[in-house]
Amino acid sequence: MKNTVLALALAFGFTMNAQTPKTPQQIKYPITEKGKTTDTYFGTKVPDPYRWLEDDRSPETAKWVTAQNKVTFDYLAKIPFRDAIKARMEKLWNYEKVSAPFKEGDYYYYYKNNGLQNQSVLYRKDKNGNEELFLDPNTFSKDGTTSLAQIQFSKAGDMTAYMISEGGSDWGKIIIMNSVDKKPTGEIIENVKFSGIAWNGSNGFYYSTYEKPEGSLLSAKTDTHKLYYHKLGTTQKEDRVIFGEGQKIRYVGGYVTEDQRYLVITAANSTSGKKLFVKDLRSEDNEIIALTDNFDNDSQVIDSRNGRLYIYTNYNAPNGKIVVVDAANPQQANWKDVIAETENVLSPAVGGNYIFAVYMKDAVSIVKQYDFNGEMIREVALPGLGAVAGFSGKTDEPVLYYSFSNYVVPGTIYSYDVNSGESKVYQKPKVDFNSDNYASKQVFYTSKDGTKIPMIITYRKDLKLDGTNPAILYGYGGFNISLAPTFSIANAVWLENGGIYAVANLRGGGEYGRKWHDAGTKMQKQNVFDDFIAAAEYLISNKYTSSDYLAIRGGSNGGLLVGAAMTQRPELFKVALPAVGVLDMLRYHTFTSGAGWAYDYGTSADDAKMFNYLKGYSPLHNIKPGTKYPATLVTTGDHDDRVVPAHSFKFAAALQAAQAGNAPILIRIDVNAGHGAGKSVAQTIAELSDIQAFTLYNMGKTPRP
Repeated sequence: MKNTVLALALAFGFTMNAQTPKTPQQIKYPITEKGKTTDTYFGTKVPDPYRWLEDDRSPETAKWVTAQNKVTFDYLAKIPFRDAIKARMEKLWNYEKVSAPFKEGDYYYYYKNNGLQNQSVLYRKDKNGNEELFLDPNTFSKDGTTSLAQIQFSKAGDMTAYMISEGGSDWGKIIIMNSVDKKPTGEIIENVKFSGIAWNGSNGFYYSTYEKPEGSLLSAKTDTHKLYYHKLGTTQKEDRVIFGEGQKIRYVGGYVTEDQRYLVITAANSTSGKKLFVKDLRSEDNEIIALTDNFDNDSQVIDSRNGRLYIYTNYNAPNGKIVVVDAANPQQANWKDVIAETENVLSPAVGGNYIFAVYMKDAVSIVKQYDFNGEMIREVALPGLGAVAGFSGKTDEPVLYYSFSNYVVPGTIYSYDVNSGESKVYQKPKVDFNSDNYASKQVFYTSKDGTKIPMIITYRKDLKLDGTNPAILYGYGGFNISLAPTFSIANAVWLENGGIYAVANLRGGGEYGRKWHDAGTKMQKQNVFDDFIAAAEYLISNKYTSSDYLAIRGGSNGGLLVGAAMTQRPELFKVALPAVGVLDMLRYHTFTSGAGWAYDYGTSADDAKMFNYLKGYSPLHNIKPGTKYPATLVTTGDHDDRVVPAHSFKFAAALQAAQAGNAPILIRIDVNAGHGAGKSVAQTIAELSDIQAFTLYNMGKTPRP
């Protein structure tokens, strides 16, 4: 029977058949002991019975993880079409993927994946077109869970430094090698977190990291970040602190301008707002000069030319603009506009001796090409409505590259001639998916307070609006992050199966600039949840789906979104899929770098008003015993050191204890996986297949040929 289902799935794909499973699986959850821990906030006592699950090093937590995974995977294994969904996803995933090339020294480098390789491989070609393998991350570990986090080349291209991540951790190590003969120097920089790699010539580079915390490396608080310089031929102990000594700064970064003249330093205590500094590298004695002296805006140097700095900023420009200033007197008072702010949000790129202003208009991309005097050369003709990324490159490159995709068009790479403005297809993926059979429609719906919110709904063109379609509503709504329409193999499988995929561009994101972001932060965070709930109500009232067939999904801050929505309106959804979520809003700031999220959330330590507001929506603290919650599959990774898995552990335990209905409350914990970056293809396909199988099964939908 199993082989027959697989064969039919591969041959025909699926359509949906409404068929409720005859007997829901009976689940016996592991016993989760309740402790007596209680915290007092401004005179209010708050029990935290599952505090012991925060200890990621304890044998008791490890046993709990093993027991929960056994229950979850036993449940998933009994879903009759789980293997068929995975087989189809593997088949669709199995196509060659090639990145845009980038020039370093005498070579053009590019990433390539033959289809199902766990990690993409870095290749290069010389001027004669001869290809050779340069670096294969699949050799870093046997199970593919060690990834290449980043790689940077020296200006001449003769030296390379790359950082690897083990098990998805944000902590990594930097390895140095000679680019010409591909031989490592033997120098390794250990315990590096939230860092770039910025070469100064070929003799050394800048990087950032924290003082190693006491206790667990995965969950202990990290809040003292510093910028270091490593000189080749020396040990890590000899690395000099360039910035951050004697200061308590959560995020410090450093990068060198293309002309190698300036070191640019950023310093921030939150994910929004940072100070900007610059140092002229022509003399070691030159001082570090402040460009901005507060955390009220975000700015970055995007280029330097003849002693002048070109800066992207949202200072007095919530949607962003480009300014220029003399590096000798770079303070904000001396900034002059090059590309003025517009009604659309700006994300610039530089390459080929031009500035490319990439704008977001109602969640889709518009690109305009400017010279460095601010004169517009042309609006770039794009292949259609969707999202673009790229247009970056070195100053002397006449051809740049960009990618284009949307929810039904796989990501295609185009070459772009900066002089003629002509785009040509450089790499078009061969995906077994017929985009012509699907449509994406943008709608604007009304949230609770009357605000208009955009949402893109993607579906098969033959879809009938009868309220019985399985639908996934996805959202994020935070940290100034914009959700642009991009293609996903997992979504393609969902669409093939007759599913609807809807993405709401909620407040808290960056789709309409800083004001849109701020409207979903701190004491206005409920706006985000209201926007999401209103999106669900729109899909239901317009008969795209109904509460019996609606799932909600989101990760990280989006996991918070799902947790808040399902605890505020449990009857509205059939399935909830919170991934690596921030779910304990009273304690999130006590783990790793969580305190840096306070711009968006505020903290329970701020004052009684902020504490009460957070407690009022914190998913963990709003689970009510005796409530019928949707079928829930919580997903996380045991090596997530950004949003620690304790959030998910405590949330799942509390939901299991409170659930009054028959719907399952399960947690799927990936081993040797972190927040998401660097996850192996095998891990990714397995997780996404399980999510879709769980969702359809609990909607009473069974795939049929």
